[in-house]
Amino acid sequence: MGARGVDPADVSLRLSIEDDPSQDDLATVRQRLTEYNRGYAADDGYRPLAVFLRDEAGTIVAGLTGGTFWDWLWVDLFWVREDLRGRGIGGRMLRSAEEEAIRRGCIGAFLDTHSFQSLAFYQQRGYSVVGELPDMPPGHVRYYLAKRFGVESASDG
Repeated sequence: MGARGVDPADVSLRLSIEDDPSQDDLATVRQRLTEYNRGYAADDGYRPLAVFLRDEAGTIVAGLTGGTFWDWLWVDLFWVREDLRGRGIGGRMLRSAEEEAIRRGCIGAFLDTHSFQSLAFYQQRGYSVVGELPDMPPGHVRYYLAKRFGVESASDG
């Protein structure tokens, strides 16, 4: 018998590895996990959140995507076009996302970044490293960061 009493020789079960799963299959897993989680915590109340900066043609030149759930802002992806970096755009975009999260009742934010990306940028804005994964990718570190709203660092403003 395998883990949790599942017999790996049971021919009624079939393991599949898929690199292009259907949206329905992904939704099934998300729904089942949500149902399980509700046994331990309230509905997560997930709401997407995006902040975009567009040029005159409407092309995105900077973007932040993520969402809010369980009273936290999750920053999934954050990019600023290289020629626009260092002008305060990223800081304004992150602050805008945080302000919207606070309006939604959030108590903090979390995200991840790599050693070749923006660790100092986030630390200057009150984020603290809560975890590290070395060699992700090889030769670099993936950092996991969090920030509680209302607990500002001296460099916030």
